[in-house]
Amino acid sequence: MVANTTAKILLFFAFFACFAGELNAQDFLPELVKRIKPSAVAVETFDSKGNTLARGSGFFVAPDRVITNLHVIERSSRVEIHLMDGKKFPVKGVLAVDGEGDLALLQVDVPRGLAVPLPLVRSAPQEGESIVVIGNPYGLEGSVSNGIVSAVREISGYGKIIQITASISPGSSGSPVVNMAGQVIGVATLQAAEGQNLNFAVPAERISQLKVADVQSFASLAAETQRNKRSAAERLYAQGLAQMSRDDYARAVPYFEKAVETDPNYAEAWYQAGYCYGVLNKHSDALRASKQAARLRPEWSAAYINIGASSYALGQYKEAVDAYRQAIKIDDDAETQYSLGLSYNKLNRTDEEILAYRRAVTMKPDHANAIEKLGLALFKNRRFAESAIYFEQLKIYKPDANTYNYIGESYFEINKTDESIEAFNNAVSYNPDLEKARYNLGRAYLKQGNREMAQVHYEILKNARSDWADRLFVLLNP
Repeated sequence: MVANTTAKILLFFAFFACFAGELNAQDFLPELVKRIKPSAVAVETFDSKGNTLARGSGFFVAPDRVITNLHVIERSSRVEIHLMDGKKFPVKGVLAVDGEGDLALLQVDVPRGLAVPLPLVRSAPQEGESIVVIGNPYGLEGSVSNGIVSAVREISGYGKIIQITASISPGSSGSPVVNMAGQVIGVATLQAAEGQNLNFAVPAERISQLKVADVQSFASLAAETQRNKRSAAERLYAQGLAQMSRDDYARAVPYFEKAVETDPNYAEAWYQAGYCYGVLNKHSDALRASKQAARLRPEWSAAYINIGASSYALGQYKEAVDAYRQAIKIDDDAETQYSLGLSYNKLNRTDEEILAYRRAVTMKPDHANAIEKLGLALFKNRRFAESAIYFEQLKIYKPDANTYNYIGESYFEINKTDESIEAFNNAVSYNPDLEKARYNLGRAYLKQGNREMAQVHYEILKNARSDWADRLFVLLNP
C-alpha cells in the first residue's frame, strides 16, 4: 500500500514538473522574442530602375554582416535592409555565398548600437526541441512563429538538414531559427515545389563554413548568375533536397535531373540523382548518374561508394570491388571496408574478404555485421578457432540464437564438445524453432557419447517434420 501511494506521489510530481516546465517555456517566450527581434531584418531587393524585385528576411551575425537566403538577392542590382524600428540601410555587397545551402553573407554599414548579432550553434539540434522563427513577410515585419524541430536528417553528399514545424511565409526566407537559449540553430528556407510549401532550415554550421572573400557588388553577382548555369541548377537542387528531407525520393529525382540538364557539370546534382535512383532500386540509372559524379569529382569517395552499391545490386561484383577500393584510397572507413568484404564474398575471394572485414572491425570495433561476416568467412576458410573468437565477440552485440549456433559450430569443429553443447543449448533457448541449432545439439551430444540426449532432439525434429531430422537420423544410425 505504501509503495503504491509513493508511486502515485512521484507520478504526480513528475507530471507537475513537466507541466510547469511547459508553462515556464511559454512564459519565457515573449521575453525571448523581445530579445532576438532587434537582430532580425527585412531584406528588400531592387532592379536597375529602382523597382522592388523581392523581399526576404535575414539577421545579424556580426555588427557589419547579415545572413539571408541567396535566392532572395541573387538577381538584384541594389539591396537594403530594414531594421525592426523602421530604419533602412543600404547593403554594400556580398561577402560569401553557398549555392547549395542557399546562403548569402552580406556586408552592411549599420551604427554599432543598432546591430545586435545572434550567436550561432554549430551542433545539430535535438528532435522535439522548441524553436522560434522571426520573419518579415510583406506588411508583417517581425512576425513570430514557433514550433519544434521535427527531424534532423543527414543527406548523403550534402550534410544535415533540419525539418521544422514552424511555418515560413513568403518574405520570411532567410529568417533566423532560434532555440530557447536565443541561439541560431539554422536559417529558414521556403521551397515551393509541386504546389507544396516545404519548410526547413539550413543548419547554422554552414554559416561558419562560408568562405569570405572581397565584397562583390550585386550587379556583378546578378551578371554572373545570368551567365552561370549553376545558379539556376542550384535552385532546382535545393528543391530536390527539400523532397529528400521528407524521404520522397521519387519526387526528388526530377529536380536533380533538371539540375544536370541545366548544368551538365554539376557533380553534386548527378550524385544526388544517383543516390535517389539507388534508393528507388533503379540501379542502372543510379550507376549512370554516379559515374558522371565521379568523372566530374574524381576525388569524391561518396560517388565511388554509390557506384559500388549500384554495381553490387546489379550483380557486377568485380566492378563493385573496383569502386569500393577507389573510395577507400580517397577516404578509408569501416562501412566501405565492410561493403568491399561483401563484394569479395560474391567473387569467392575469401582471403581478401577476411582482410576487408578485419579492417572494418579494427576501425569500428562494435560493427556487429562486420564481426558476423568475419566469423563466417573464417569458418568457411576452416579457421575455426579464430571464428569462435569473433562469434564470442558478436554475442555482446547480437545475443541471439544464430550467434550461439555459430559459436557452437566453431567449438564443435575444434573438439570443444562441452562448450559447443552449451552454445547450442543457448541457441535453442533463444529460439526453439531454429532447427539447425537443434540438429547441431543432437550431433554434439552424439560426439560426447550421449546417445540418449541426441535421440531426444531427433524426436523433437521428427515431430516438427523438419528435414534436419533425417540428417540427425543418419548420424544416429550409421
